[in-house]
Amino acid sequence: MNIYFIKLTEPTLQLVDKFNRWENDTTLIPKTRPNQDQSELELQKFISIDSLTERLEHHHIYLIYMDDQLVGEMNYIVDPNHLYKKEQGSAWIGITIGEPEGRGKGIGYTAIQYLEKQIQKHGLKRIELGVFEFNAQAHKLYKKLGYKEIGIIENFTYWQDKMWSDIRMEKYIGDD
Repeated sequence: MNIYFIKLTEPTLQLVDKFNRWENDTTLIPKTRPNQDQSELELQKFISIDSLTERLEHHHIYLIYMDDQLVGEMNYIVDPNHLYKKEQGSAWIGITIGEPEGRGKGIGYTAIQYLEKQIQKHGLKRIELGVFEFNAQAHKLYKKLGYKEIGIIENFTYWQDKMWSDIRMEKYIGDD
């Protein structure tokens, strides 16, 4: 299995179609975006080539490939307002393994390590993320990669007829 990453610089219509498919995949929605109720969970959201191009002004997006097939994307943004710990020079990360054949193969582990190197090259020393409490697989992955829990935001997202917390985690990177 050959895993590699390409930084997104020029969105294409095919890429927008794939991102929209992942964004509206009912198995991914509960894990990738917070929802306040069932109707929000069922809401279809679509991006355009223009909105993806605009997103690149703030987000560093990397495409994840497995054996020449695009299987996901990961990204980071510097110092967003939603950081739990308001520490300057922090990267907020997100990852989506959008294709089912890419899941459960260790791709997320390899991808996050790559993303950490890119963040470090950017001169940042701290990474923060949020993981919904029911997403035990992702929580385990982040702990294995050295992320530590720093807080919990109660009643953050709706799934399976109840509200769940968002677990905020951080990791310091670099030569300290």
